[in-house]
Amino acid sequence: MPKMKSHTGMGKRVKVTGKGKIVRELAGKRHLLEGKSSHVTRRMTGTVVVSKADTKRVKKLLGR
Repeated sequence: MPKMKSHTGMGKRVKVTGKGKIVRELAGKRHLLEGKSSHVTRRMTGTVVVSKADTKRVKKLLGR
């Protein structure tokens, strides 16, 4: 039987916490930062929990 492989791209984008929650970083903080206000870039700092609607799909891609 072939092995179940995890989606490597999804593994780089999200992280699973100790309690099993899936956290991600906010989009839009990589480039073109001069045009964005410092308020916006500060707000994009840190990680957030993946929405409930996307959790099932992300877990499937991670092979969990």
